[in-house]
Amino acid sequence: MSESQKSYKVRKLEELLRNKKLPRQVVGSLVGCIHCGMCHESCHYALSSPDDPRMTPSYKADQIRKLFKRYRDWTGRVFPWWVGAHTPLTDEDLERLKDIAFGTCTNCRRCTFNCPMGVDTATLNRLMRGLLTSVGVMPEGVRVVSKDQWEIGNQMGVLKEDFLDTLEWMSEELAEELGHDRAAIPVDKQGSKVVYAINPREAKYDPRTIKSAALIFYAAGESWTMASEGWDQTNFGLFSGDDQLGGAAGRRVFDKVAELGGERLVISECGHGYRSTRCEAPNWAGVTVPFVMESSVMTMLRYIKEGRIKVDKTKNSARVTYHDSCNLARSCGFYEEPRELLRLVTTDFQEMHPNRTENYCCTGGGGAMSMSEYAPRRLKSGRVKADQIAATGAKIVVTSCHNCVDGLGDVIKHYKLDCQVKQLVDLVAEALVLDEPKPAEEAPQVAVTAAAGAAAQRDGRSLTGRRILVVDDEEDARTFLSMVLEDAGASIFQAADGAEAIRVALKERPDLITLDLSMPGKDGIETFTELRRTPQIAQIQVCIITGHPEFRKLIYDRPVAPPEGYMNKPVKAEDLVANVRRILELEKRRA
Repeated sequence: MSESQKSYKVRKLEELLRNKKLPRQVVGSLVGCIHCGMCHESCHYALSSPDDPRMTPSYKADQIRKLFKRYRDWTGRVFPWWVGAHTPLTDEDLERLKDIAFGTCTNCRRCTFNCPMGVDTATLNRLMRGLLTSVGVMPEGVRVVSKDQWEIGNQMGVLKEDFLDTLEWMSEELAEELGHDRAAIPVDKQGSKVVYAINPREAKYDPRTIKSAALIFYAAGESWTMASEGWDQTNFGLFSGDDQLGGAAGRRVFDKVAELGGERLVISECGHGYRSTRCEAPNWAGVTVPFVMESSVMTMLRYIKEGRIKVDKTKNSARVTYHDSCNLARSCGFYEEPRELLRLVTTDFQEMHPNRTENYCCTGGGGAMSMSEYAPRRLKSGRVKADQIAATGAKIVVTSCHNCVDGLGDVIKHYKLDCQVKQLVDLVAEALVLDEPKPAEEAPQVAVTAAAGAAAQRDGRSLTGRRILVVDDEEDARTFLSMVLEDAGASIFQAADGAEAIRVALKERPDLITLDLSMPGKDGIETFTELRRTPQIAQIQVCIITGHPEFRKLIYDRPVAPPEGYMNKPVKAEDLVANVRRILELEKRRA
């Protein structure tokens, strides 16, 4: 194929390969592999697919080496056939490289720590991701998340008004429960010693972790605040290989802390967030950070050691085990502090084996949770992790990373393990002993965790007695929807795919089903059609909740009765409850 016949993307990639500045770590990893096979025994993808050599880290790295031999090594330019040099010829070749770089490696670096030559395959893989991203070749999920972080300022596209609404109702709840206005969550408070940055998943799907952190800061008497902007400590530049995005995301956080006059940036529990914000972003952004940065794990541990908070470990008596986040452990050396804290707030800690440097990935690292097309391969690789967890006999798997919460949650569900995932902030908050507890008679009757649920209880508009099936392949989405509806009084069932939804619907006969449309396997459109055509469950009311508004026409074009409701993601808690009430005609009955 002549140069003129190559696509624009291929020619652009070749230009980048020729001009890319390579640090010593990359050059050493490009030439250091001796193909000894040690990495094969280290990789969860390779271990779960022992008969597929393409899953071996050395094979994956070789695809990158072939390109650099062709464009950076004189032997590859003169004798490409001799040294195995290779050049992509078509866009299909780039798609094949995308599948390898994004779909067969979570950049966990376990193979690096087991390589006798010190080859850092994860660094090579991130380099390949960055080159592909530069020419527009990436999974759609990576494209969407990167766009949100560039344009909206956080990787989940949480709008400022929605973020502030979430903080407001969490703040109101906490102040009400503790009976003290000082428990309210401060926002943009100038001169606070601590600025607390979070993972967008907390604001969008799991605000209880924000509430738990606020409770701990309150108990410690900390001078703290959250920022209305620049609050996202995660950084998708680490996953996409885009150093420009990495620098821009980091600067947003650093600039806001400096603007507020903060002395310390406390980073909520997130492996890649901690690594990218504290360790990588200053380099990507080319800045010197003038304040202290630390993980909230260190903050909580310090509060206990200094006597600023009191804990009672007997409040957490279930057996727990700890999962080391790849980015916290292997990439940041963060091993003992989480365990020390865990032993202070629990009574039955069982170590997972192997652990620390040798722990296996949760399957959700490297941005894998955003790449739905690789979910079957990812879950297959989780067999190793599932066996690790099951051997501990633990009822709670503790991790200090939100990606790991989702990855482990998927593994637990897929392999039907009898346990749940929690973070250290949850356990510390549960173990807290407050000096001035609120009198029992003033405590709220129901622990409501959503604004919509609280309003429902106050106004007598609860969903008590209603049975609702929540169907969504994303655990975060299921958790959020279930939490809001459950707090409003409903009894909740969950299903992660279409086939499971049909089974649960036939067994439980719920009053209403919330249904996602984009799911692996039997998608929401097929599921909806089957629901309508199955006599036993055809009359169940359905509310479509989807992040793909273009599917609206498809669902209403079905040769069956249309759904009773339709909502676009992201969904606000109060809007969800209002729509469910409308569908169930509770507003009409109340009137």
